[in-house]
Amino acid sequence: MRVLLVGGGGREHALALGLAADPSVEALVAAPGNPGIAGVAELREVNPTDPASVAALAVEVAADLVVIGPEAPLVAGVADAVRAKGVPAFGPSAEAARLEGSKAFAKDVMTAAGVPTARAYTCTDPESVAKALDEFGAPYVVKNDGLAAGKGVVVTSDRAVAEQHAAECGRVVIEEYLAGPEVSLFVVTDGEAALPLLPAQDFKRVGDSDNGPNTGGMGAYAPLPWAPPGLVDEVMRDVVHPTLAELRRRGTPFAGLLYVGLAITAAGPRVIEFNARFGDPETQVVLALLETPLAGLLHAAATGTLSTHPPLRWRDGAAVTVVVAAEGYPAAPRTGDPITGADQPGVIHAGTRRDADGTLRSAGGRVLCATATGPDLAAARDAAYTLVRGIELAGSHHRSDIAAGAVEGRIAIPG
Repeated sequence: MRVLLVGGGGREHALALGLAADPSVEALVAAPGNPGIAGVAELREVNPTDPASVAALAVEVAADLVVIGPEAPLVAGVADAVRAKGVPAFGPSAEAARLEGSKAFAKDVMTAAGVPTARAYTCTDPESVAKALDEFGAPYVVKNDGLAAGKGVVVTSDRAVAEQHAAECGRVVIEEYLAGPEVSLFVVTDGEAALPLLPAQDFKRVGDSDNGPNTGGMGAYAPLPWAPPGLVDEVMRDVVHPTLAELRRRGTPFAGLLYVGLAITAAGPRVIEFNARFGDPETQVVLALLETPLAGLLHAAATGTLSTHPPLRWRDGAAVTVVVAAEGYPAAPRTGDPITGADQPGVIHAGTRRDADGTLRSAGGRVLCATATGPDLAAARDAAYTLVRGIELAGSHHRSDIAAGAVEGRIAIPG
């Protein structure tokens, strides 16, 4: 199988490692890729959000499968353009990707499907914003209706901060706050059949103890020793299958990766958000534990044959990833600093570039992901932080508490 992988971040490096390890993959091309991905794939230049260019590249490299990593190309219609050329694509159509592209659309689908989620209002002016904030009270949850690279959500007890975010976004969804630990569940689907991957937990705030502004994610771990038994089955029954059925009913079936962001509340799981692609950095830990060949799984979803795919196999143990971020991230990350230690096995590139002389430099806010496995969560966590200590990047920062609560048994579900 010849595979074209679209994207160039940490998620795509994790996907590239999984795809390259699949014995059925004879050639892997990544566009545009990054210096880490270059170790396992041929890199090609392309504008990932230009559907015609990506589709033309898929034909040029004779791809048997195109895997689209980021959300912006999906919302732009890249999967549609690739499929129009007769090439199987892993990723939803532009219409189905509105589940991530528009928070208001996602809420409308959830309501129609009877999915358990927070009450919410879509607001476009200061008056409706004030009314919604009054009704729900603090802490306030204000979400940009459109794509915001994982940083469009503000959760705050400061009314002025909530109102300012709403004003900056223009069109927002304001929700009631859901109390309880968060879970990320990835579901591979061909629109009808659906296979859940291992649940993971990520860390969205920039600082330890969940302080500071939201980010694209500062670390993650899997599996979740504290998760209620039957959680995945319940979410598949009450969330995933009703959502897929509603999208089929609308004539826009969702095929690809449905990311279900959940809060485990006292009343049970509630959907915080849907995404239309693998999450970053949860992909790094989930795929590190997946034993089933990745390309075959994604090809089955892309070709409508997922119902005949064998049950998924998982490695024993646990995985932890810790994001090493550039100075100034998330507000104004500094780029261009030299990096050493990124060649350690387990270090995934998220925002890097390589000079002509071979010097590796930072090229984004989240620069590297130190990813490790171990026989249990504590061992995987220790191994991940050992990798972090081997990385040198001036001014960089990372959270020191990734997976600590789970290791120490401090995560509690509201009763």
